Amino acid sequence: MPDQTTVSNIFRRALAIRESNANISYKDIKSQIISEFDGKPFPSSAQLTIPEYDNIAPEEDWTAGLPVVLRGIQTEDWAEIAHGIIISLEQVENFPKESMREDAPEKEWRNRHKGIAEAEAKNLSKWMPEELMAMARKNVKS
Repeated sequence: MPDQTTVSNIFRRALAIRESNANISYKDIKSQIISEFDGKPFPSSAQLTIPEYDNIAPEEDWTAGLPVVLRGIQTEDWAEIAHGIIISLEQVENFPKESMREDAPEKEWRNRHKGIAEAEAKNLSKWMPEELMAMARKNVKS
């Protein structure tokens, strides 16, 4: 199925509708999505993601509508799928307005390791004594 509709395709279409008319309401975007995709094969629930938004908005924002999209796929209801897409679209659009862009350099929370580095080092030193670390380093260099 080369023309298989994906959740990402539907989301990108919602973005394109918004880009072509910045004043369009979410309700109108939803209606347009339903009319454009009605009658087409439903997306696979195995590809229930919008991966290009991982570094643009927090995961809890861009994934907000995915449970609703999944329910729409399971019940084969385009209105439900479109509703979930609109939830995610609204979250993604509002995130930069309500806080600075997440991928801005001054935004530190994207460094997922920062918050656990100290605890990780402490636990690794208990778990891997210095003699074993030295042996591991020696084997890596060899």
